[in-house]
Amino acid sequence: MPLPRRGRGPLLAGPRMASTSLPRATAHSPRHRHSSQQVPPRPEPRADFRSGRWLQEGARGDARNSRQTPCAGMGSRHRICSQEEVVMPCASDSDSGSVDLQLGNLEDIKKQPSSLELTDSDITEIPGLPRESLTDTSRHLTHQGPLGEVVVEQLIQSIQEFFNGELKSELEKLTALRSLSSLSRTLPSDETTESFIHSHIADIVHLLSTLVEEEPLQSLFSPVLQEVFITIADFSYQDVYLLFGSEDRADLFSLVTKSVIALPSLKTLTHPQEIMPGGSYNSECRYRQTFQAFVEMLQSLVIKDRHLENLDIIFKHMDPWLQSDKDHERERATTSMTQVLKCLFKHLSLQLPVRFQRLGKLVALMALLCGDPLKEVAEEAAEGMHYLLHITLRLKCLTYDKKNHQSLKRAMKKCQELLELYNIKQFYSCPFRIAQVFEVFLNSNELYQFVMATLDGLKNLKHPHMQRSAGELLIALVKTAQSLFEKVPEIMGAISALLSTISQPKVHQQITNIVSLFLSRPKYTDTVIDHLLCHPVPYDRHLAELWRTLEVELPKTTWILWRLLRKLQKCHDSGTQEKMAYVAVAVTDALYEVFVGNRLRAATFRLFPQLLMTLLVQVHHTIGLTMSDVAIPSGLYPEQEVSSEVTPLCFAIQATKTLLLRTFCWQEFNIMEKNKGWTLLEGKDCHLQGVSLLANALLERNHLLAHKVLYLLVPFLNRGNDKHKLTSAGFFVELLQSPVARRFPSIYCVARLKDWLLLENNPFKFLALRGLCYLTRQGEMREDIKSLLPCILDLLYESDEKIVLLAIQILLQFVRTMDFTTLTTMMRTLFSLFGDVRPDVHRFSMILFGASIKSVKYTDKKGVESQVLDSLVPLLLYSQDENDAIAAESRQVLTICARFLKWKLPQAVYCKAPWFINPSDVATICKFFEGKSCQGIAIWKAELKTELRDPRRLRYRKETTD
Repeated sequence: MPLPRRGRGPLLAGPRMASTSLPRATAHSPRHRHSSQQVPPRPEPRADFRSGRWLQEGARGDARNSRQTPCAGMGSRHRICSQEEVVMPCASDSDSGSVDLQLGNLEDIKKQPSSLELTDSDITEIPGLPRESLTDTSRHLTHQGPLGEVVVEQLIQSIQEFFNGELKSELEKLTALRSLSSLSRTLPSDETTESFIHSHIADIVHLLSTLVEEEPLQSLFSPVLQEVFITIADFSYQDVYLLFGSEDRADLFSLVTKSVIALPSLKTLTHPQEIMPGGSYNSECRYRQTFQAFVEMLQSLVIKDRHLENLDIIFKHMDPWLQSDKDHERERATTSMTQVLKCLFKHLSLQLPVRFQRLGKLVALMALLCGDPLKEVAEEAAEGMHYLLHITLRLKCLTYDKKNHQSLKRAMKKCQELLELYNIKQFYSCPFRIAQVFEVFLNSNELYQFVMATLDGLKNLKHPHMQRSAGELLIALVKTAQSLFEKVPEIMGAISALLSTISQPKVHQQITNIVSLFLSRPKYTDTVIDHLLCHPVPYDRHLAELWRTLEVELPKTTWILWRLLRKLQKCHDSGTQEKMAYVAVAVTDALYEVFVGNRLRAATFRLFPQLLMTLLVQVHHTIGLTMSDVAIPSGLYPEQEVSSEVTPLCFAIQATKTLLLRTFCWQEFNIMEKNKGWTLLEGKDCHLQGVSLLANALLERNHLLAHKVLYLLVPFLNRGNDKHKLTSAGFFVELLQSPVARRFPSIYCVARLKDWLLLENNPFKFLALRGLCYLTRQGEMREDIKSLLPCILDLLYESDEKIVLLAIQILLQFVRTMDFTTLTTMMRTLFSLFGDVRPDVHRFSMILFGASIKSVKYTDKKGVESQVLDSLVPLLLYSQDENDAIAAESRQVLTICARFLKWKLPQAVYCKAPWFINPSDVATICKFFEGKSCQGIAIWKAELKTELRDPRRLRYRKETTD
């Protein structure tokens, strides 16, 4: 029965144990070759990864060159190689595969027109990748004769004794292991052996685990460890895998891996004091043999790995060692993985289904190792990347979707073009170029693995060079494959966790660039922003630095800032909620950090109107709130409670201030500072005053920006909840002072103000009247406003003093053009306000009353004469009011009334001195009005005499003379 040849070089051909009495199948063993069969191996063309060397240094732990290192002073008992050929795993004497990685001419994909499937011959000849058959090229040696039944029975009996007994001496251990190896070779032809082995797998695994555990971790004096590897390999060649399957087998795999990879460095192993009891001992040679056996064991697992499931398990166990902080461990793991890939490459015969699920991570780790500061590791990884690229090509050709035949051809062509751009040696030593080539073949899940593995490389604080390489690798991959990523939230989570561990400014900027690349892609913008916002506010210095140092191409800056802004606006669109959404506070803090960094300056200027108004609305929403009024996601503040000094309002105010400064609105900022504008904005009852102050400052100092805001507010007023609309309305109304407002159709200004007048909301009524005041100064709008006079007259009955005063102010502008009906109605209303307890309302009602009398046409005088006469006595009394302004206005209106009636009032009416000082003046006034037969004068005369006796009884009056 042919057996696969073990390894690239001869296994140790010397006698294994001279003293053993067990029957040996020396002539039949695949480890042994008769001297007449030995053929000197042809030199294999090799890539120039290592400046003319291919694993030449003894300290590297690779047994590939062990044939050139004779080990002196070692007996045959220890199986130390002398001048015999050392078999290198997986490279037969007749191997003709070339590993020439120099760039060559690439052939076009050969495709039969009638076929839609890719075959091996259709794969483009990638530079540096030799074309080899996909069939298993392993060489086999032929048994010279099967073991006899008696010998098999003796082996089984001996092995059972080993299972039941305790192996104490080295001789017993070696005998047990070699018995197992000998028995394994009879598997293909002996049913008894097959039944025995398969029924005692657990015992074999337990025995091997015990032997490995009993070996000292840092000693190579015993050949037992080496023999364990050879035994496992022997079973693997017979398709009996002692390292795969159950939990015990997985533990054995971890154990044997650790027994080699975790050995001290070769310098420690070759310490001068290491002397065997029987004389000198060459630890380096023993190490070479042990490591060679270990590598051969790994290779035996993948020779027939048609579905790559064994490769998946091997990589799972090698993964932590490939990322070890210790150089010698990382070097051994890299060398082992490279040799596994080479063996797989030479014996590649893939079949569906493919069960290798870690391709992306393997590519990332090997690419990172290509940039390892240790030269030996980098060279090993470069060789491994060569084989891995070839395996990947074959794998993708096998698993590609036939519907995407053209896309595969394009990927192959792109790979070809990229490889032609670089010198092959430089390519394999440059991580970001490796990423460019492999990216065309990796699917979304493999890309995710790649990114996550590379992010783990950024944790390598011991090697800053590795951190920089990982950053370059990520940037290269994200740039070329932005649209293929699916698990962006998970990637962002890993990045966020890394920020605090990165101390190098260059690496930190690389991470920021990666985030910026994802942000720039519209497909991922919202996802990335959502993740960055799910952090405690105020942001720590790492996340704040990320926001401040975003590197985004100019065309994408507006998009990113707009998406950030929209998240805040959506919070304002919702109705009344018990608590404020946390995202609103987080976005506000993020905007502040972006403004501070000033990297999105152009977008900030472009979106200034939207940013300013949205932040002012946020200020309004946060007035009086604390962080306890915010719906904070659970677990966001796990360690400590939010400081009481941190409030949502402070974030909104600082963002607004920074926005003004970054857009060069320094004068507006100073006006707010001098007039306590920020305090007004923060006040519940004076927020609109702060808004008005800022709007007027912007209109005065920067009319261009003010006009942009005005145009924005036309649609902005229709959005959001009441607070949103109220703040927007406050700013809008002040900007109506601008001449630009004349260009607006009535529907955008007067009609909107009318709607506000009809609302049962005093602040909106006030803003509507304020806006109408500004518009009345512009002749184009007067006719439209005149139609609103009936609504404005109704506002004279409002309890809010500011509303009444603004209504009177507007009516004063239209009193001369009012029709008679409106005028008389207004005069009756104004007369009712005489004596109002609000001094300003009292005074301005008399002013408007006097203006109304002046506006009466000659033909309409009879219609208002009675109202004028009725007002005389109240006006006469208020001329003695304690408020000098009211008294003066009363006398002024009395004069207007006298002119209307063509009367000449006594001079005593205009006397400012109190009447009780000069009673004769009172008599003169009463006599004058009695002579005019003024209605009600007798009643008022009696009351007047009573009040004159005590001036303190003079009070505001509201009664009429009916």
